[in-house]
Amino acid sequence: MDVRPARQIKVTALRLKSENGFPNNSQLPLLIYEQVFTDAGTKAADAWEFRFKANGWGGSWRNGVFAYHHFHSNAHEALAICDGNARIQFGGPSGPVLSINAGDLAILPAGTAHKKIDASADYLVVGAYPAGQEDYDVIRGEMTDQLVIEARIAATSLPRNDPAYGEDGPLTKYWCFL
Repeated sequence: MDVRPARQIKVTALRLKSENGFPNNSQLPLLIYEQVFTDAGTKAADAWEFRFKANGWGGSWRNGVFAYHHFHSNAHEALAICDGNARIQFGGPSGPVLSINAGDLAILPAGTAHKKIDASADYLVVGAYPAGQEDYDVIRGEMTDQLVIEARIAATSLPRNDPAYGEDGPLTKYWCFL
């Protein structure tokens, strides 16, 4: 199995504004990498789990994105689309809805709201988190203590590596940390 991701990919970086109940991340953009792997299904899921682990991202799971707005205040998240496609809304109820396809990777900085709008029947996601962030929270936008949540987001450490490309991947450029 070839688990090396493509080197020439298109990266889209989006800065999402805070929305009532959804802080998003004022410092780091949401990143979408297009067509990192071209295989689909179980082979792609296996390759993503291998790649995430090799680059220090753990707590991986296979399923899909929740069909309600939520975010993680204490973890960054990588979502690899392994099969099918989905429309995912980022940033909260007024945020952009993006079509995400098999082979794509979304990297969400802590605080980034996301929700599955709809998906194909064969839709499959593998998710993962940077080392030390596998015990993530799930907040649905009921920010009862906004200052505490925003402090948690700001305190979330940057990952050591890009989840797909390691220490020299696009994440290190867009999140400016190495």
